[in-house]
Amino acid sequence: MTISRRQIIKTGIAAGAVLSIPSVLRAQTSPTPNRTVRMVKGDLSVFDPVVTTASYTWDHALAIYDTLFAVDANLEPHPQMVGKWAVSDDKKTYTFELRDGLGWHDGASVTAADCVASIRRWGQVAPGGQLLMSRTRDVSKKDDRTFIITLKEPLGVVLNVLGYLGPFVMREKDASLSPTEQVTANIGSGPFTFNHALAKPGANFTYDRNVRYVPRDEPADGLAGGKIVKVDRVIWEESLFADQHTSVAALQAGEVDFLESPPGDLLPLIESDPNLELEVLNRWGEDMFVRMNCLQKPFDNVKARQAMLHLVDQEAMMRAAYGNPKYLHTVTSMFGNDTSVSNDENTGWFKKGGDREKATQLFKEAGYAGEKVVILQPTDWAEGSNASQFLAAALRKIGVNAELAPSDWGGVVARRAKKDPVENGGWSIFISSAPEASSGEPVTSITLPMNGEKGWYGWPRNDEYEALRLKWADVETLKERKALARKMQRIWWEYVPQVLVGQAISPIARRKILTGLIGMPTQNPFWNMQKATA
Repeated sequence: MTISRRQIIKTGIAAGAVLSIPSVLRAQTSPTPNRTVRMVKGDLSVFDPVVTTASYTWDHALAIYDTLFAVDANLEPHPQMVGKWAVSDDKKTYTFELRDGLGWHDGASVTAADCVASIRRWGQVAPGGQLLMSRTRDVSKKDDRTFIITLKEPLGVVLNVLGYLGPFVMREKDASLSPTEQVTANIGSGPFTFNHALAKPGANFTYDRNVRYVPRDEPADGLAGGKIVKVDRVIWEESLFADQHTSVAALQAGEVDFLESPPGDLLPLIESDPNLELEVLNRWGEDMFVRMNCLQKPFDNVKARQAMLHLVDQEAMMRAAYGNPKYLHTVTSMFGNDTSVSNDENTGWFKKGGDREKATQLFKEAGYAGEKVVILQPTDWAEGSNASQFLAAALRKIGVNAELAPSDWGGVVARRAKKDPVENGGWSIFISSAPEASSGEPVTSITLPMNGEKGWYGWPRNDEYEALRLKWADVETLKERKALARKMQRIWWEYVPQVLVGQAISPIARRKILTGLIGMPTQNPFWNMQKATA
C-alpha cells in the first residue's frame, strides 16, 4: 500500500515518541501465520489512557497494562491484579494485596508503590477517580505487595470505580508524570508486550505475547478472569482503516483477520462470503452524540445548544453515518435506550425529522451573529466523517456559518483538548460515540459529568446536576436511582451539554477461522482469541 505524505509526516513525529524508547524486548522470531492475528483498527496516536479516553488508546492499554479490578460480561467488578482484599468494619479502610506472579515487561516486579502512583494519577482526571479521591483521606503503601485506601467517609462503589474504567497500573516512575504529560515507554505488566522495534506509526503496530505473564485461574469473563493469550502476535493495521473498501477486500483475501468497523453498504457482501462472519461484540451498542464547546461562542449560550437539540434528525443522520438501518435506533434518554435507569423525563423536544424552524428560532434568541462554527471531522472514521458532513449541511441550511476541519482521528483527539476560540485553533463541535453500557453509570461515565473545566471535552458545568450525580454513589436501591435519574435528565436536557444522534448496535467482521473474541462495550481485548490451523 502506498504511504501518503501525511503518514510520512506523522511517522516522523510519532516515531520520536514511540521508537526512541530503549528497547526492552527485541523482535522475536516471526510467529507462524496461524499464531498471528492482523486486526484493522483506527488511528493510535496517543498511547496513554490517562491523557485521553480514545477507545483505540484503551485497546492498546488493555494489551500491555493490567488493572487492579476488572468487570465481567455483566459489568460486575472482580479482582484482577489484586489477590486478596478486605474492608474495615467502619467501611473506611480498604486493604489490597497483590497476587503472585506480577512483573513488568522489563523484568522488575510490580509493587504496591506502582499501584498507589497509578491510582493517584488516574484519580486526577477520570470521573470515577475524581469521586474516589474526593472521598479519600490517603492512598498509601503498607509493604511491597500491599496498599491501603483510607476514606473520609464510607463509599459503597469503591470496587465498581476501580473495576469499570478504573486505573491501568503503570510503573511508579511513569505514573509520577502529570496526567497531561503522555507516558510513552509502553512498558506494562499485561498479557502482551509492545514491540518497539516493529512499530511503524501511520502503518501498523505489533504486540507480542508476554511469555512471562501469569494469568488468573478463573475462565475469561468480559475483561475479568484469566487473560489467556492463545496467539503469539497481534498486528494492529491502522493504515487500512481509512479505506473501508480496501480493508474489506483485504479481509476477503485473508490478508487481515478482523475488521472493527465494516461499512454498512458492504455488510451483505461480507455475509455472503463463506469465509467471513459478522458478529456483534458490543451487545449494548454505541450511542453517537454531538459534543459542543460550552466555553466558546455560540455554544456558551444555552439557547444555541438547545437549537442543536431540535436541529438533529436522528434517523436521517444515523443513516448518513452508518448506512444500514438494520442496526440503528433513535434514542432520547441521556441514559440510553436499554439501561436500568433509562427514562422519558423532559424528552418532549424529540420530533421525528427534527424541527428546523425551532432550531432557527433558538439560534436567533441566542444572539447568533454569524460566528464560525468549526466541526472536527475525523476523515479516517467513516461514520463520524459522514455524520460531521451531514451536520454541517444541516447547520448551513438554517444560516449557521459551519466549517469542517478535516483530520484523522488522532488530530481530532489532539484538537478537542484545546479550550481556545476557533480563531486560535479551538473548536465548536465534534462527533463521537460512547458505549451505552456506560450511560447507566454516571459516576464512572466519561461523558456524563457536568463539572466544568475539570471534566471531559466541551466542559459543561451545572452545579445542581453535579450534586445529584455525586449523590448516585450513596444511593443503594434501584428505585432510588431511577428517581435520581429523572431529576438528572430534566436538568440535562435543559442545559444540553451534548445532543444524541442515535444508537448503533453494529457488528465487527472477521474471518471464520478467528474465534474466541470477547464481547465488551467499545473495547476489543486481544487475549482469548485464536486462529484455527490452516
